[in-house]
Amino acid sequence: MDIACRSDEESFRRELRGWLRDNRAYAPALGDRAKPALQAWSRRLFDGGYVGLTWPVEHGGHGFGVQHELILAEECDRAAVPEPPNVVGLHMAGPTLIGHGSSAQQRQHLLPILHGGQMFCLGFSESEAGSDLSSVRTRAVRSDGGYRISGTKLWSSYADLADYCLVLARTDPDAEQHRALSLLLVDMTAPGVEVTPIRQINGDEGFCQIRFDAVEVGDAGLVGAAGAGWPVAMSTLAHERITLAVTLVSRLGVQLDRLIATMKERGEATTPSLRRRLAQLCVDQRALEATAARTLTTIRATGRPGDESRILKLQWSRTHQDLTALAVDVLGIDALDLGHQSVAGWTSKLLRSRGSTIEGGTTEILQSVIAEQVAGLPKTR
Repeated sequence: MDIACRSDEESFRRELRGWLRDNRAYAPALGDRAKPALQAWSRRLFDGGYVGLTWPVEHGGHGFGVQHELILAEECDRAAVPEPPNVVGLHMAGPTLIGHGSSAQQRQHLLPILHGGQMFCLGFSESEAGSDLSSVRTRAVRSDGGYRISGTKLWSSYADLADYCLVLARTDPDAEQHRALSLLLVDMTAPGVEVTPIRQINGDEGFCQIRFDAVEVGDAGLVGAAGAGWPVAMSTLAHERITLAVTLVSRLGVQLDRLIATMKERGEATTPSLRRRLAQLCVDQRALEATAARTLTTIRATGRPGDESRILKLQWSRTHQDLTALAVDVLGIDALDLGHQSVAGWTSKLLRSRGSTIEGGTTEILQSVIAEQVAGLPKTR
């Protein structure tokens, strides 16, 4: 396991810290969802050289390893500024177009994704399909020069801000489940697209429902071959697993440091019951860091994540819930004072963490995947 920080990574961290110190005044407030402000921040990060870190140089990126994305996430969190806001575009849609998109699609979308001019969302999940993407019901019926898409997608992040959506739809009703799917690029301003934000328990509206009512998409919007949407979609989710899972673990370490500071400030650092829970959190967080390091080592050696990466999101979601629950217990009755920014931050994180074991594959689905595909246990369904 390679856990040493390389000289180029240390230099990158120092330069990034200095840049964030000089530019943090231009950053939108955390939680600000005003699109112009987010795009302006994206452009500033792009001009500073901190966007597309792992993208190939020939497509406008820097060709760095995942470790640089981890450093970016960690330092942005420490500086209390947003990361590049176009999360889906940078970490999922962009890499998918690089690997499977046509040259025309790459010319049209890759540079705008990098500087934030085009924001993306995913149209994968559906209420009837649950976590089983092979069972999606959204249909793309062949029409003159393209497809006509009808159906509903759920839990789509940033759909209310997105300019384009990668939609997984059924294009061949007679084919087997996986062979019947295609991936299509949909303009979110096209007639028939309706986006409804979903208010979460903490008041945020980060997820949306998308309805497609006979939305026309030309042949130029097909990503990859017709009927080959399943492997393309799996590559999209693999990019999510590689980058987002590792950066989530990195940000967890920053939150743990803040929790320790909160306990000290409130005189709870010596309370035995709270110290025991904190000690367990420290153990869990260090274990996650070690697993993330193993994932990075495997990626450096093979170019793809190993089986250990499947555990990251599963265990992170549980640890994140435990951490925010302890923070609110430390706050006590003060957790209800939502007018105090630091208090409201912990309370909001606690409420938001309830979705951590649902999004990105539910805990139950991830456990089944690990049991069957990693441990080799027989399927139960």
